[in-house]
Amino acid sequence: MQSLGLEVLFKGKNFARLLGGLWTALQISLISIAISMVLGTLLGILVGRKNGIGRVLMRCYLEFIHIMPQMVLLFIVFFGTAKAFGWNLSGELSSVIVFSLWGTAEMSDLVRGAVTSVPVIQYESAMALGLSRPQVFRFVILPQALRRLIPQSINLITRMIKTTSLVLMIGVVEILKVGQQIIEANRKSSPNAAFGVYLTIFLLYFLLCWPVSLLARQLEKRWG
Repeated sequence: MQSLGLEVLFKGKNFARLLGGLWTALQISLISIAISMVLGTLLGILVGRKNGIGRVLMRCYLEFIHIMPQMVLLFIVFFGTAKAFGWNLSGELSSVIVFSLWGTAEMSDLVRGAVTSVPVIQYESAMALGLSRPQVFRFVILPQALRRLIPQSINLITRMIKTTSLVLMIGVVEILKVGQQIIEANRKSSPNAAFGVYLTIFLLYFLLCWPVSLLARQLEKRWG
């Protein structure tokens, strides 16, 4: 029976290097997620407003981000801006910028959908009781919107964690890049190293994202 290539993980510090690459990807994800949650919530509320040229501009931004693939955005920010403006952005900073832009657009759509999904009768009933608009939003609309928003935002978090694997395309030494380096270094001694390394990467991502996805499903069932 041929080797599965798992033995390369126990050579030197290969497994520790994989964990270090995973931590790099996780750092990029967590920073981008934190920025996206804040900016996306604000944009989602503003986009839901019925008037204002700002709403039109933000809709244009959101549509642009939704249409443009994340990899193309990475290339534009990392390679394009360096040529156009002479900036020297690191791969990590470029990744945070791109994933924050993308995550903000996704989060704003979730917030807008959650807020607008609250029945109009809730607004009218609260206003009839004498509440001001800020009070209606704070005490009536926001609590109901959060119940719809939290499970969806958790799913967005898992998507952002998984999508950070694209950053290897701009030279960021994250877990996939480290895996490629290990495979190349052991190509002759362990021909099946690719299977073992990528299987390990899959399991690490699974162990990272599965509990988060499970939490989202549980919240959806509880608040469905």
